Amino acid sequence: GPSKPISQPRRNIVGCRIQHGWKEGSGPVTQWKGTVLDQVPVNPSLYLIKYDGFDCVYGLELHKDERVSALEVLPDRVASSRISDAHLADTMIGKAVEHMFETEDGSKDEWRGMVLARAPIMNTWFYITYEKDPVLYMYQLLDDYKEGDLRIMPDSS
Repeated sequence: GPSKPISQPRRNIVGCRIQHGWKEGSGPVTQWKGTVLDQVPVNPSLYLIKYDGFDCVYGLELHKDERVSALEVLPDRVASSRISDAHLADTMIGKAVEHMFETEDGSKDEWRGMVLARAPIMNTWFYITYEKDPVLYMYQLLDDYKEGDLRIMPDSS
């Protein structure tokens, strides 16, 4: 009978830069580029991805999702940079913060959130989520802290 093709073990793409097409319904195919941050241990077909130009983290089954097309791993390396203040970085984790964003009209908008962890791979970035918008976001919070746009709230305990 016909021989079953041996499935090739897939190359580990965690830490890689990728690009792929994305097609939602009958809409046009759009091109997305990003960095694969993690492979979810409880569901290894699920990857966490930070797309260029977007602040939230996406979880996608890159090899299974029918909306994904022409997935390619890019040769670019993810620039790893040294964290400027490791002590401050460690101190921030698990803390309630107030994060200032500039709005369209130039005024500042204050968002209360919680710093969850340092992001993998993109090591100067942090996972953070907000009371008003409970989505997983990623920002370079040390820069915001130095610029006075991030306040660590005193522990309420």
